[in-house]
Amino acid sequence: MLVRLAPEFELRRDVVPWLAERGCAAALDTSENSSALYIVNVERNGKIIYTWKGNQRNTHIGLYDLQTKQNEHLYVFEKDLHIISCSVNNERTLLAVSFCQYTEEERASQALQSVSKYLTLLIEVHPINNVRVLKAVDSSVRVQFLYPVEGRNSSTESRLLLVSEDKYIEQFDIRVVAEEEHKVVIQKSGQLPRAKVVDDLVWAQWDMMEQRLFYIVPKESKSTLRCVQFYPDENFNSILESHLDIAVNDTQLKLVNFGYDYCQDQDVASKSLNLQVFTSKAGGLCVCCSLASDIPHEIMYSIYFLHKGYNKTFTVSLERTESHQLKEVAFMNLDYYVAAYLPGQFLHLLNIQHPDLLCYSLFLTGEDARIDTLQNCSIRSPWVSTALDCEAGSLYDVSISDSALLQFLQKSKRDYERLAALHCALLYFQHTEDLEMQIIRWISENMSTCHSFDPIQEFIIASLYCRMCPETQNLDKLLPYTSLHDWIGVVPGVICATDIISLPVLEFQNSKGFWEKLSSNLESVKYAEPHLHYQSNVLRREWRNLSEEREERRTTVYLRNIFENAKKVLSHLDTWDSEARLVPLFEEEDYQQQLLMGLLNLVHRIMKEVWRRYQLHSCVFCFDEKGSAGEFAVFHIMSRILEAANGMCMPLPPGFHTLHLGLGVRCLPLHTLLHYIDSGVLQLTETCVRKLLKDLDDTEQNEKLKFSIVMRLPEALGQKVRQYWNHPINANLIARKYVKLLLEKLGNRQCSRPIPERLSVPVEFLPLNYLANMLTEIENQGVHPCEKQDHVNVRFVEETALKHTMTLLGLKYS
Repeated sequence: MLVRLAPEFELRRDVVPWLAERGCAAALDTSENSSALYIVNVERNGKIIYTWKGNQRNTHIGLYDLQTKQNEHLYVFEKDLHIISCSVNNERTLLAVSFCQYTEEERASQALQSVSKYLTLLIEVHPINNVRVLKAVDSSVRVQFLYPVEGRNSSTESRLLLVSEDKYIEQFDIRVVAEEEHKVVIQKSGQLPRAKVVDDLVWAQWDMMEQRLFYIVPKESKSTLRCVQFYPDENFNSILESHLDIAVNDTQLKLVNFGYDYCQDQDVASKSLNLQVFTSKAGGLCVCCSLASDIPHEIMYSIYFLHKGYNKTFTVSLERTESHQLKEVAFMNLDYYVAAYLPGQFLHLLNIQHPDLLCYSLFLTGEDARIDTLQNCSIRSPWVSTALDCEAGSLYDVSISDSALLQFLQKSKRDYERLAALHCALLYFQHTEDLEMQIIRWISENMSTCHSFDPIQEFIIASLYCRMCPETQNLDKLLPYTSLHDWIGVVPGVICATDIISLPVLEFQNSKGFWEKLSSNLESVKYAEPHLHYQSNVLRREWRNLSEEREERRTTVYLRNIFENAKKVLSHLDTWDSEARLVPLFEEEDYQQQLLMGLLNLVHRIMKEVWRRYQLHSCVFCFDEKGSAGEFAVFHIMSRILEAANGMCMPLPPGFHTLHLGLGVRCLPLHTLLHYIDSGVLQLTETCVRKLLKDLDDTEQNEKLKFSIVMRLPEALGQKVRQYWNHPINANLIARKYVKLLLEKLGNRQCSRPIPERLSVPVEFLPLNYLANMLTEIENQGVHPCEKQDHVNVRFVEETALKHTMTLLGLKYS
């Protein structure tokens, strides 16, 4: 099971034993169909309000504190009532209760036409004292106290929301005073001050944690979603408006998170809109709606990503279904994901922050989709990462299991499942070291089996995104989170349709937190996406400009800043952990890489884990023996890292190319090695070539290798390293190069004085004597192309030429 539950509260576990101690018979009735004990509300401060029937069928109200794990008896009615709604204020001095006085059958049989069906009371409970009637009507009423900000001292005023089935919401202001013996009573004896909050609504949802009211009012053929924000200073104002393409023809008001009357909610759910609003800490705002479908084996639901400006409608074909099974999708808020859950069928984890590509949302079926005990649709999500099973009377903490996610990643064969799982592991779990190690291990084993994406690129980009975005505000609007620009694959059994919608309108001043982040997201959609998103071709262009070392750029402030940043990055190389030397990466003077190396640590982390996995050691960088199977595997992984880096125009750590070439020399046959060099996969570095020329002896096979390498060296590098190979072949190459350079320097100039008769080498070989005298004349004119190699001069050319000639003639040179 990918999604796991941790029970925070269970009526059977946390309340029934307490009731049994009090001698309550209701504690003995623990069947799921029992209506004697059930949850009626969950308050912001973690207080759970529940009701039960006593031995005399009187109705009790109790409270459970999630922090102290203690139960408390609040109030008792000396009659059998059906509690519809209940709320207690932050100070636990006032209790608001709404209940049904009788059923329709009782009203007809007892001639109670003149008695209101529903009664709403305000009760003083510190201690139990006065009772005040707030409403006596024939329509159902829900009650909810507003809560101040956390940490605020007890207040002398409480505010209560009253939600009527007649489609209006009003707020009551209640002032209390403390009397003798700590008694708290309502201050005014007359009518309580009240204000209308909203009218003509058809749907409403209460956000207890942020004290927000979302509601929908019908408007012609569409609907308008609005939000009222309540503030600690007793004010409230409408802060959001968004038009939704949702047809609302409901005659009955649907309420979400205004208490939990399971029996009535089930009746209303069959007639009204199944819709919930979810927010995320990153400023995401989603509207989740279950849609009706005329096809028996088909489920439809829409997610309005209001912070992105589009709506996605999903149509899911069910593999199996029974006629009696509910087809109502339950929605849960996991902050980074919205879960659409149909017990026994599927679990769809929809990415809120990056919803554009379907492959970054997890669609699960079978055992992977099962959420432990949540096997019915009576599920609510009162706040982020929680689920309330109203029927069972249990409150759960909901999270994604990292171990189950890794198992899912390892067994998945489809690319879209792997992408979604990899994205979740890298961005949702925020990179624990152990998880990162296991991901790298999976990547090293599955690089060749991922066809539509590069797992190394995904790892590097997502890791960088995860680490940098929390440090800089709004950087997430610019940095890429994936290497993919689009995804044209499909999820079997799921059809997705995307529609552009109008952005919501915000009206607030100096608001912080969620509203500020939502506003930033909306501004990004308007002006930044996709124009300001990072593109690797921009970096590629800058890299090319720097590589060409244009003189007009070398003195600019821009280039100086790049060098300063590179120095800062390089200064941190020595701060790598104690295992940093596990991989023999050589620190080289590679200025092109030093300019752009912000991703060094990520590549080094991959290399370290791969090195450890294949049990290599730091002495592997030698050429006296062939490479092992583990070294060949590491060479292959490094080739893929290089391919991924080139695709993203990403720098690699100093020494990467040296180590890569060294492993290539050990693991590849000569013709394959040369092919890799010629195609640019392997780059000849001074460190590796110098070590190869010095360490290998001059056997016939090694001579062939050295000669092939030397012939492929760039001019500047060749001048540096050829001197380390003391071999006639190399001396001949150096001499030929020296003569060519001298003659090029001479150009069309003529010698101005007679050629001296004395030769540096006393031999009677006129062509060589003439060439030597001409080269000496050029040197005397101050032309010396190999100033850094003092031993390379005309005498060196003469001696090399004689050695080469005598070798060809089969003579011995002395």
